[in-house]
Amino acid sequence: MVRRRLFRILLGLTLVLGLALAADRLWPLPPAPQYSPLVLAADGTVLHAYLNPTQKWRMKTELAEITPALQTAIIEKEDRYFRYHFGVNPLAIVQAAGRNLLGHGRTTGASTITMQVARLLEPKERTVGSKLREMLRAVQLEAHLSKAEILQLYLNLVPYGSNIEGVKSAALLYFQQPPDYLSLAQTVTLAIIPNRPGGLVLGRNNPQILQERNRWLRYFGRQKLFPAQDVADALLEPLAAQRHPAPTLAPHLARRLVLASPGQALIRSTLRPATQARAEDLARNYVRRLATLGISQAAVLVVNNQTHAVEAYVGSVDFQNPGAQGQVDGVRAVRSPGSTLKPLLYGLAFDQGLVTPKTVLPDVPTNFQGFRPENFDKHCQGEVTMERALTYSLNIPAVRVLSEVGVAHFASTLRQGGFRQVARDAPRLGLSTVLGGCGATLEELTGLYSALANAGRYAPLALTPPTGPGATKPLLSPGAAYLLTDILAQRTRPDLPIDAAASRHLPRIAWKTGTSYGRRDAWSIGYNRQYTIGVWLGNFNGQGSPALTGAEVASPLLFDLFNALAYNGRAEWFAPPASLDFRLVCAETGLVPGEHCPNQLLDYYLPGASGGQRCQHVQEVLLSADGQVSYCRACAPASGYRRALFPNLRPEVLAFRESQGLPARRLPPHNPACRLVHGAEASGAAGPEAAPLLAITSPAAHAEYVLDATEKQQLLLACAAAGEVRQVYWYVNDQFLKAAPATARVFFRPPPGEVKISCADDHGRTVEVRVLVRQL
Repeated sequence: MVRRRLFRILLGLTLVLGLALAADRLWPLPPAPQYSPLVLAADGTVLHAYLNPTQKWRMKTELAEITPALQTAIIEKEDRYFRYHFGVNPLAIVQAAGRNLLGHGRTTGASTITMQVARLLEPKERTVGSKLREMLRAVQLEAHLSKAEILQLYLNLVPYGSNIEGVKSAALLYFQQPPDYLSLAQTVTLAIIPNRPGGLVLGRNNPQILQERNRWLRYFGRQKLFPAQDVADALLEPLAAQRHPAPTLAPHLARRLVLASPGQALIRSTLRPATQARAEDLARNYVRRLATLGISQAAVLVVNNQTHAVEAYVGSVDFQNPGAQGQVDGVRAVRSPGSTLKPLLYGLAFDQGLVTPKTVLPDVPTNFQGFRPENFDKHCQGEVTMERALTYSLNIPAVRVLSEVGVAHFASTLRQGGFRQVARDAPRLGLSTVLGGCGATLEELTGLYSALANAGRYAPLALTPPTGPGATKPLLSPGAAYLLTDILAQRTRPDLPIDAAASRHLPRIAWKTGTSYGRRDAWSIGYNRQYTIGVWLGNFNGQGSPALTGAEVASPLLFDLFNALAYNGRAEWFAPPASLDFRLVCAETGLVPGEHCPNQLLDYYLPGASGGQRCQHVQEVLLSADGQVSYCRACAPASGYRRALFPNLRPEVLAFRESQGLPARRLPPHNPACRLVHGAEASGAAGPEAAPLLAITSPAAHAEYVLDATEKQQLLLACAAAGEVRQVYWYVNDQFLKAAPATARVFFRPPPGEVKISCADDHGRTVEVRVLVRQL
C-alpha cells in the first residue's frame, strides 16, 4: 500500500514536471526587451544615447550599477519577500483577496516584483485571467533566471512617465548621473515613482514627490534599513530635478559603432569624455571664427600612442547643422591628402639607402615622362637638402624621390598602413600620389603618423577596447622613423603659422601640414610620445577657399589641441635608436666626401642601408694654357696644359642656373682636333644616382599635343645638357632642323601624326622622343 502511494506520488510529480516542461516549450519566455543603444566611454560613462526601436528611452542597467541602497529601497517598497518566494507570494494573494472582497483597506493586486516583470514584458488589460497568466509567467521566470537577473529586468522596464523606462534612463535624464552615482535621496525618489508614473512626474510634480520621498525615508529609517545619519541627510536634500536631454557626445563615432553592432544595448568605446568634450569645444569655437573665410567644417582625431586607442573623435563641428552637412563623418571622408604622405616616402628612401638628411636633391623644373610638378609657391630653389625639401614641403624633389623609390612600393606600404582607397586605386596611381593624387582619410593619416611615433610600426587604431594584444606591422625601420621625427620637429620652417611663436605656446611635437589642389582641404598632423593628433579643415561640399592652407588654418588648431590635452604632459622626447650613426659628408652633396670636398659636416646615416657613393661635385679638367680648350687624356699634349676644377652639376641644375642668371661655369669646348667621342669621359653627376648627360625636357615623351592650325601654334624644343656641351643639333623625323646653343629654346611647327624628335650634342651623344600631334 505504501509503495503504491509512493508510486502514485512520483507518477503525479513526473506528470506535473512533464506538463510544465511541455508548457515551457509551447509558451517560451517573451523575447528580451529592446534597449536604447548606449555608447560608453572608456571609463563606463555614457557618451551617446539613442531611442530604442519603439521610440522609448529604455537604457540597460548593468548588475554592477544596482547599488545595495537601490535594491533595499525597491525590495522593501515593492516586494519585501522577493528573495524567498518562487515568483508568487501565496500569503500576499490571500491578504489581497480578503481586502478586496471585504472592502477593508486599500485595494491591491498582490503582485510580486517577478509578476510585475511578467506584466511589463507582456502588457495586457488587468483582468483575473491576466493575473493568472502573470503568475504562471512569474514561476517560469523564476525557473529560468536568478533573483539578481529578475531584479535587473524590473529596473530596466519600470516606467517613469512619458517615454522613459528603467532606472538608468531616469537617473541619466533627470539627475544626469548613472544609478550607482545617485545619493540616497535620489535613489529613494526613483524607487517611489513607478507606482504612479503618470501622477508623480519629475520636474512637474516635485513638491508632491518630495513629500512622498520623505515619507518613505522616515519609514526606512524606522525600519533601520539605512543608517540614521544617512536618512537625516537625505531628508534635508532638496529636490530640483528637471528633465535633461540625453548625452550626445561623439555623434559620428556613436553612429558608426551602433551601425556596426545592431541590437547591442551597451557598446564600449575607447574615448575619454573630458578629452572628447575639449576637442569638440575647441574645434567648434575655432571654425566659428573662420566662417567669414568660407570654411565651415573641421574634423579631429586624438590617438594614444601607447595603446593605439582613439581618445577623441570629432567628425564635424556640428552634427545637427544640415546647412554645413554636419552629419558627414570627416574622420572617414576620403579626401586628397595633399603633402601629408611625404614623410612616409622619405622614410622609405632612407631604408632603401637613396638619401640621408643632408643628401642634396635637385629642385628645378623637371619633366617626369609628361608629368611636370610645381612647388606650392611656384618657385624652385635649384638644389636643396632632403631635410629642407621635407620641412619646406617641396613637390619636385618629392616626385623625383618617388620615381626612385617606385610608385608600386610606395602604394604597397600605404596599403599595409591601412589606406583602403589607395589599395583599391593602386594600379592607377602615378607620381602625383605623393602630392595628394590619391584618396585618404583622417583616420588613415593619423594612424600613419602614430606609426612614426611608434618606431615605424603600424597598428590599426582601436575604437573599442581590444580583447588582446594587437598585431603590429613594420612600415619603416626605427632609424628611419626617428630621422623623420627629428626633421618634422624643426621649427625653422615655412608652415609655422605667422606669429605663432609669439602668440601661443608651441608644444614640442613633430608635425606635417598638407593642402590639397584647389585649396579644398587643409591638414595638420602631429605627434609626441603620448599623442598623435590629426586635424582636417575644409567644406564637405568640396568648395575651396583662398585661406585654406594647412600651415595657416589647420596648424593653429593642432597646437591648441596639444596645449589643451598635453600642456603639462610628460616631457620625454624620442631617443635615437642604436641602428643610427653619424658620418662626415660633403656639404655640397650630402655624399661621402671625395678628394675635392673640403667643406664637410656631420649627418645621420643607417649603417648597412645608406649608400656609400663618393661625392663628385667637382671634376678635374685638363685645359689649354689660355683656358679656351679642354682636353681628354687621349688628346692632351705632352706639355703646355694645366689642371683646373669645374663644377660637375646635373644638366638640369646647370640649365636652371643659367636660365635664372645665376653663376654657372661651363667647360670650355673640347679639343676640336680630338677624333674620339668622349662622352663617357665626363664624370657622373653629383647626386644619389647619376643623371643622363643629355635629355630632352620639351616636348614630353609619348605625349599627345593638339594644335590649332589656324593659329599656327608651335612646339618648344629644349634640352638639359652636361656642362661641357656648347652646341646641340635638333632633328625632326630624322631631318636636320637647326643647330642652337645648349641652353637655347627652339620653336617649330610639327607635322600632324607621330613625330620623332632627336637631339645630338657636340660630344656625339644623341637622345630622342616620340610624340603624337593632332591638328584642329
